[in-house]
This record gives sequence, structure tokens and C-alpha cells, in this order.
Amino acid sequence: MGKPILQIALITIICANALLSMAQTEENNSALALEEIIVTAQKRAEDMQSIPISVTAFNGAFLRENSITHLSEIARRTPSFVWAESSGAAPYLFIRGIGTEGPSTYAGGDPSVTVMIDNVYIGRIGGSSFDLYDLERVEVLRGPQGTIFGKNAVGGLVHLISKKPSQEPTASVSATVGNFNRMDLKGLVSGPLSDSVSAKLALSALNRDGFVKNEETGNDLGDEGSTSIRGALLYQPDEQLDILISLDGSRERESGSPRDIVETGTFNGGIHAITNPDPRIVNAPKDPFFDRDMFGSSIEINYQMHAGTFTSITAYRNSDSAWEIPFFGNPVTPTTIESTSTNTEDFWQFSQELRFASTNESENLDWIVGAYYFKSDTDRNTKLTQEFASFLPFLGGIADFAQTVKTESFALFGQLTYHLTNDLDITLGARNTWESKAMVHVGSVLQGPFPPPLHPANQYDVADKENWSAFTPSIAVNYQIGDDAMIYASIARGFKSGGYQGIAPDPTAAETPFDPEFALSYEIGAKTDWLDNRLRLNVSAFFVDHEDLQISELIAGDRVVIGNAAKAEVKGAEIEFTAILVEGLQIAANYSYLDAEFVEFAEGATTDNSGNTLPFAPEHKVNLAAQYDITLANNGSLTFRVDWTRQSEIFLEASNTTEIQGAYSVWDARIAYQTADEKWELALWGKNVGDNLHRNSSVAFPPFGQELVYWSNPRTYALTLTWTM
Repeated sequence: MGKPILQIALITIICANALLSMAQTEENNSALALEEIIVTAQKRAEDMQSIPISVTAFNGAFLRENSITHLSEIARRTPSFVWAESSGAAPYLFIRGIGTEGPSTYAGGDPSVTVMIDNVYIGRIGGSSFDLYDLERVEVLRGPQGTIFGKNAVGGLVHLISKKPSQEPTASVSATVGNFNRMDLKGLVSGPLSDSVSAKLALSALNRDGFVKNEETGNDLGDEGSTSIRGALLYQPDEQLDILISLDGSRERESGSPRDIVETGTFNGGIHAITNPDPRIVNAPKDPFFDRDMFGSSIEINYQMHAGTFTSITAYRNSDSAWEIPFFGNPVTPTTIESTSTNTEDFWQFSQELRFASTNESENLDWIVGAYYFKSDTDRNTKLTQEFASFLPFLGGIADFAQTVKTESFALFGQLTYHLTNDLDITLGARNTWESKAMVHVGSVLQGPFPPPLHPANQYDVADKENWSAFTPSIAVNYQIGDDAMIYASIARGFKSGGYQGIAPDPTAAETPFDPEFALSYEIGAKTDWLDNRLRLNVSAFFVDHEDLQISELIAGDRVVIGNAAKAEVKGAEIEFTAILVEGLQIAANYSYLDAEFVEFAEGATTDNSGNTLPFAPEHKVNLAAQYDITLANNGSLTFRVDWTRQSEIFLEASNTTEIQGAYSVWDARIAYQTADEKWELALWGKNVGDNLHRNSSVAFPPFGQELVYWSNPRTYALTLTWTM
């Protein structure tokens, strides 16, 4: 990894020297200045360069220019952010080494990195896999965000902000064709219905064939098939009041990708035969599938008064999913078995946020106070089926786990910023959250005598309720050095809610909750603009102390339990660099360094992992991008863009033994032609153009010397035609 880091450092130095040289020989040209980035990381619109928080923001133009449709592509371009998944129902988000693999997928668990859409918290991580279209901006906040955003933002926060209806009529349509029979269609129309009412409607349909072949059924797996719609109505009768009503819905019908078996050692079991070493070929006895329907609605009211702005956000969301996964992806033979996981999940949530924020900029004090209420209901059923060879059907078995979890949460929060001088600010914040979870869990063996792994030892039907509370304060000091540089220091606390086991091996485990986990973050940083805003350089260093980490462990070879097993420390640094070298040429780079390890592991844990590296925490991660715009003789334009990400080795589980993904690089590229009137654009783009193969996630079975792997997507390329009114 050292060589790529040296290359990045050298490129950065060369670019900085080039800019310094140009600054001495050229007059200032405001057209070459970097744009100001406005974010809402503190629930008010502010210049990203003026707030004491590590934020990476991507506007709608950036998403289009990079042909980005998924959060995994945002993660690759963000320092310390790693995305992985084992299915559409179970994405894993890790920021600064903190995330959740197993617990967040269960009905009684929560994620460690929060995803929000238009100020609405998404209670289930499976409901966060949005198609990234019709967005004004994506903001990634790194580190605990417990004061302003509350529970489950212990690692960080991803905020998706949709475009609002416009008073100027606008419309756009784009069509995409590509390899694997990709055919995408997107459209947007927005404009006024009257002097005080405007509306917006956006549609997206994504379709692509799979790139994994199941030799047993002859079908392609890992396809893409989704349709999404977003609508909004904005009412603005005067300058004081605006009411935004938003609706969104999506439907996904896809085949999943079964796990590929990889040998990691001596084969001792004989139950998972490797029939084809090609990672893009499996031999599952049946095809997996993934179905999901999502719906969301919200009403946001903003009322301007002399003292400040009152905001009310009322929201409802639901997500209904069903999916099936052949566990080993193998045919059933006299020497092999197959376990199949069949799942359904119905989830709904209601939330209400009320807040009041100051707007009088002439005062020395900015403040915000608020209250938040959240209620959700998750009904989940997991059925595990184990099959033997056809002439031994009586040896098979079925285990069933039905779980209902009802969550209720209430919080009060406030934050104030006092301007001690024109250049020196101090910010104090606090939030207190009260939460309860009520659980009913039924585990049973429906068929025997040899049920599948992870079966309940005895049938059980248990219920329990637990209450927690958490205080999450923060303090930050920032000092403005001239007009173009700010330094800051902050301390912030975050927490992740407690919960219950999802597939419990016995009634005691089923009714025993695990407690919340907490993080205390110390950070210093600087945000700077140079050379008449042609170069932007932001740096930060941090130390995060995590307590009571929720860890899932495989015990007895076939049972998973979750507990507050660990303490961890994360030390790190991040650099973000953007520069306009000459007219038309812009480069951007970011780098993150992480030293993330378990410092303690609970007594009685199956394995003492103290001293090990946290999963999904690469020591080094680099992203480098360059874009060059050329104006042609007909006043049309050509745009060339390349994007390169390099990530060092990561461990995929806490023991740091068999599940390891080595260092790898991924390239994206795009060439686009735009007409002089900017109404038409034709773009040729490719993702993972080097066709790199790496693990998204995996499950190890050391006794059998094998690992079950979900691989990354192969090289994809496409042609997109866009018309804009």
C-alpha cells in the first residue's frame, strides 16, 4: 500500500506547486474558483468550510457526472467509508471502522451508521438501499452524531437530500443501454402549478441481467430490477411559510447471488463440495431471490418568525421484503448437504420531529432546540431448511424463527453556538434519548431429526421488554484564520441502541437483550481554501473510544449469538483535496488512515480477539479523480473523467483469521459530449473497468477449510443519452 500513498502524495505536491506557479503568473479568474458547498449537517444551511464537523458532500451534478446510482459508489469516494453486503436485505455500512454486520439485519438490532432521507431517519438498514436519482445532494458525516441526529449514528451518518419542486419549469429524460443487457430509464418534471404551489415527479427504472451462472438451473443470478418514483408538492403562500409534502415508493424483483465456496485450508468435512472453481459460476439446487416494496411519506412545515424558524417533520415509512438464499450454493449429493434460508420481513415506522432554530444573524448566539419521537414495528420470520440426498429425505430438517420487535423512542436535544469574537466560536450541544423495545420470539424445529445449523436446541416462545436511556453531549471550538482557513477541535458522544438476538439458540439467549454501545470521539481539524478559492484542502485527526461493542459470534460451529463483547479504539487521519489546475481541469483526492483495534474482549467469549483489527477497517484508503472539460468549435463540450480507488487489506470478521480481503484497486471512467445549448448529452461510461474481483462479504467455516463468499460486480459499461429542457 505504501507505493500508492507515495504516488498520491507526489501528485498532490506537484499539483500544489503548479497552482502556486500559476497564481504568480496569472490574474485571478473568478470562473476558476471552487463552488461554495452548502450543507445541513447541523440542521441549518451552512457553508461546509465553516462547521467543525468532518463532512463529504456530493451534489446532483457530481452524481450524474460519475453515473452514480448506489451508495456503495459514494462509499468508495469517501474517506474511511466502507460498504459491503451479503444481500439487498443486509447492506453493511462502516465509517471509521465502526459498523454493523450481523445484529443490524435482525429484527431486534440496529445499524451503527445512520441513513436518512430528507431529514427522516430510516429505522431498518435494509430500507436504505436507494436508487440515487433526483437528489440535490448526498452528505456523509463521519464520527458520532449523537447530539443533533441521535441514536444509531455512533459511526456516522449518510443523508440523502432530494430536489425540491422548482418555480421554474424543468424536465429531463435519460435512457441507458449497456452490457449484461442493461436498460435504464429515468425522468423528471418539475415546475409551478400556481403562484404559491409547485410540484415535482421523478421516475427511475433500472434493469440488468445477472453475472453469476447457476449451472444447476441454467439461470443467471445477481440481476437488477427496480422501479422507483418520487413526488413532492411545495406550498409557499408567503415568505414566512412553506409546506413540503413528499412521497416515494419503490419495487424490486431480483434474483440474488448465492455464496461461492472458496477453499481456505484442508478439507475435513465433505459436506460442501466445490464443483466449479469459477467465482462467477455456482451450483445451487435452487435460485435465490430478493423482493422488496418500500413506501415513504413526509410533511415538512417551516414557519419563519422574528425569533427563529419553527420546523415540523412528520413521516411514515414501511418496507416489506422477502428473500431466499441457498446457504452453500451446492447440489445435494450423497456426500453433501444444502441449507436454505427463507425470510420475510414487514416493517413500518412513524416519526415526528419538532425544532426551533434561531435566524437572527446579528446576535452573538445561534441556537437550536427540539424534540423527537419514533415508533416502529418489525415482524420477521426466518426459516432454515437442511436437505440431504434424495434417498435420505428423512434426515433433513426445518427450523423456524418468528420475531416481533416494537420500538418506541423519545428525545430532547439542543445546541448553541456562541460567537466569542468575530473569528472564535464555541458550540455546546446535548441530547437525551429514552428508548424501549418489546420483543416476542418463537423458535421451533418443524422437521427433524437433523435440523439445520443455527437451529434452536429446544422449542421456545418468549417475550421481554427492555428500556434504555442515553445522554450524548458534544462540544466544539472553531477559529477562523482570515477568510480562507478555519481550525477546530471537538468532543462528541454517540450511542447505538440495544436489542435482541435474531436467531437465538435457546430461550435464555432469545429473551436476554444486549445493551447499547457508546462512542466518545476526539477530533481536531482544519478547513482551508487557497489561491483565490482554486484549491481546497481539509484535514482531520481523530481518536474514538468505543465501549460495549455489539459483536456477533459463531459458537459451537453452528450458532450465532450477539453480546456486548468488546472495547475498541480507533485512531486515524483524513485528507480531502480539490483543485482547479487550469480552466477546464479539476482534480480531487482524498486519503484516510485507520488504526482500529479491539483493546478488550469480554471474558467468556469464544475467542479473545483483543489486539485484533476491527472488521471492514482498511488501514489505508485513497481516492483520486480527474475531470477535463473541452469546449469544441461548435460550442459543444467534451468531458473526460477518471476515478481511481485503492483500499488496503481488510479483515471481514473479528478473529482476523480466514476471512481476509487483500488490497485492491477499482477504476471508473466516463466520456461525455454535450451540445452547445446543454440540452443533449451522450455519455459512455464504465465501472470497475479493470474487472477487479474482490470480496463484498464472506462467512468462514474453519473446521471444513472453506469460506462462503459474495463477490464484487464485474466490469460494466453503458451508453447514456440525456435530454434536459
